[in-house]
Amino acid sequence: MAQPVTTPEPESGAAAEIEPSFDVLRWHDEPWTADLALQLLPEANGPRVEVVSGSVIVTPHAGTDHQTVERELSYLLHRAARRAGCWAYPEINIVSDDDLLLPDIAVLRAPGRGRVSVGIAEVVLLGEIVSPGTRRRDVIDRPRQYADAKVPYFPRVDLRNRAATVALFELVEGESRPLAAAAAGTTFVMRQPFDFSVDPADLLDEEPGPGSEPDAGEEPGTQVQGDRGQ
Repeated sequence: MAQPVTTPEPESGAAAEIEPSFDVLRWHDEPWTADLALQLLPEANGPRVEVVSGSVIVTPHAGTDHQTVERELSYLLHRAARRAGCWAYPEINIVSDDDLLLPDIAVLRAPGRGRVSVGIAEVVLLGEIVSPGTRRRDVIDRPRQYADAKVPYFPRVDLRNRAATVALFELVEGESRPLAAAAAGTTFVMRQPFDFSVDPADLLDEEPGPGSEPDAGEEPGTQVQGDRGQ
């Protein structure tokens, strides 16, 4: 992800070339910035890494419900976004001043084109999926943070009691205000920043009910929603 950088070693103070490593978290005691994290910390499929107000925040990935919603929502949003000339991504690095954010879903005005991080000015929408351990962050902290950064739209999926609800907030005069919402079993519809609709219940993986069978002429396991390669 990053080229080797020169920085003083904590033991000797002598300049040394180091490779990006999570070991730096044990001895770097100065305030962190997004640029510093992108230089010193490795690109990995391991823990989620963010920088907020000078501190590095490392968290494990959430449970299977969260991952399922992230998979389905990012795919569906991407298809809708492309029709409007935008691009949707799950979990990409967003740089906002000195903060490094890792939203669950991001919709951009332009494609990522292989970049490691994207500036928040390119963002149309940042979304979060509420997990039990991140409720305060996703319900209170993130809306305020995104509003301060002038993110136009903020969708949030809440999985309380495994009954998904989807809400969309719009930035109006510096504040996030509710624009649309729907619970499982109904249809969530948004018109801005592009047309999109979904039944929140369809975002979760569920076992087929007793006696459920494939439609006539459909082989078990056949994908009928079209190519996901878009």
